[in-house]
Amino acid sequence: MIVEERIYRMKPGKAPEYIKGYAQEGLAIQRPILGNLVGYYATEIGELNLVVHLWAYEDMADRAARRARLSADPRWQAYLPKVSSFVEHQQNRILNPAPFFEPMLRAMLAANPA
Repeated sequence: MIVEERIYRMKPGKAPEYIKGYAQEGLAIQRPILGNLVGYYATEIGELNLVVHLWAYEDMADRAARRARLSADPRWQAYLPKVSSFVEHQQNRILNPAPFFEPMLRAMLAANPA
């Protein structure tokens, strides 16, 4: 199992608007396709204007297949222009859960399926 961490630095003051738009439209498109949303956060202390989300996948092949389906979805293609102007920078990382945490993560995901 892997977890993708996606960090978006928003233009100053735009994070609340971005999150609101995502909650109203983006989440309903993205979650059924990507599946395992582990968390969605905004920074309060430290570097501000960051929106961070975490998605779990079985492996890199699962991630690639799901991301390709999302990119091809016409609803997602229509949504992106509505929010892309808020984003200044994007950073992605692939995280490997510690051996003791992977069973806990799987249990959390099973309790809250997409």
